[in-house]
Amino acid sequence: MDSELSVWSLISNAGVLVQLVMLLLAAASVMSWALIFQRSQVFRKARKAQLAFEERFWSGMDLGQLYREVNAEPTPFSGLESLFRAGFKEFSRLRQQSRDADAVMEGTQRAMRVAFSREQERMEAHLPFLATVGSTSPYVGLFGTVWGIMNSFRGLAQVQQATLATVAPGISEALIATAMGLFAAIPAVIAYNRFSTKSDALLKNYETFAEEFSSILHRRVHSANNSAEKGTA
Repeated sequence: MDSELSVWSLISNAGVLVQLVMLLLAAASVMSWALIFQRSQVFRKARKAQLAFEERFWSGMDLGQLYREVNAEPTPFSGLESLFRAGFKEFSRLRQQSRDADAVMEGTQRAMRVAFSREQERMEAHLPFLATVGSTSPYVGLFGTVWGIMNSFRGLAQVQQATLATVAPGISEALIATAMGLFAAIPAVIAYNRFSTKSDALLKNYETFAEEFSSILHRRVHSANNSAEKGTA
């Protein structure tokens, strides 16, 4: 009896549609776990790179020297570094073309917004898949369960005397689909919530840095213009 009701035997004896549902859920679970490990590495490296760049940026190093260093050897997964490179590059280019401080700052902020959008896309990559798996897997498993139980009762209609021994295997086969749906959904939901929180925290830090960096560049361009005006006068 134990061998007849083992998990593998129940799966192999399940109907074709129920087996397809189980296969789909198993594939979704494997892909979810692969993305969970991959996203964990991305967020861990992004957080580490953020702290390292903030230490360099606020150490008092000349911004031109810092730009040359990070441009020569970019740090992977460093969102702050990407914002800094985009902003300082556009700032330097516009200052050579125009003395209009407002135009220079507008172009610089626009470049940083583009860099921020790219970082946001990178941080939120694959999260919709985890959300989809977490929200739909229980329903897919439930569909397999309902279908399997329906077939079990259809089979009972052909039996003169229904006993627990005849009902249990069919219902057990069907319930495995629900269990697999929950097995796929629960880690995906937990990972999605965790990664969404981490993404929001990182992006908030990026926005704060962009504002602070804009303020520094704003003071620099206005002080340079004031010095030029005094020199002309």
